[in-house]
Amino acid sequence: MPTRITPSSDPVATSPRHRPRCYIASPLGFNEAGRHYYQAVFLPALAHVVTPVDPWSLTPTREIDEAREAGKLGELVLDMGRRNTAAIRSSSLLVAWLDGQEPDSGTVAELGYAAALGMPCFGLRSDLRQTGEEGATVNLQVEAFVADSGGRIVASLEALVVELRLVVDDVLAASDGVGDQ
Repeated sequence: MPTRITPSSDPVATSPRHRPRCYIASPLGFNEAGRHYYQAVFLPALAHVVTPVDPWSLTPTREIDEAREAGKLGELVLDMGRRNTAAIRSSSLLVAWLDGQEPDSGTVAELGYAAALGMPCFGLRSDLRQTGEEGATVNLQVEAFVADSGGRIVASLEALVVELRLVVDDVLAASDGVGDQ
């Protein structure tokens, strides 16, 4: 069972006004079990240190149903992709859910885009199965994108929260020194 980080177990949660926007790239919204974990465990844990930018909340199901009925699903799909692009660009960090036999292609595309923008990217890979090249946690390109962005791929939600807190603390420490000289 994943570690659930709650306010009572995390007395040093980052102040809400100091939580950077963090785009959450994942395929977890595609199925009921994934949505439950995403909303009940994953987002609340991350919200202790960052302000999650949830792409699954950008397009209501009603809008998808209406586009399908009107025969305009293709137009909506492009618009949804553009909404996600804007949400990534409005963020300071990206977290990617990298579980699965192969990580989700959309998640990896979002990670690559954010890394190309120079955004620190972090990955969570708790899956026990081997994927990618020998020596890589995922595959060589995803591994390079994350490492070169200044992020890390970790094996637990708890470790991900710790990594994000370190980055946020570093940014806060650097900003505390601005103007002191």
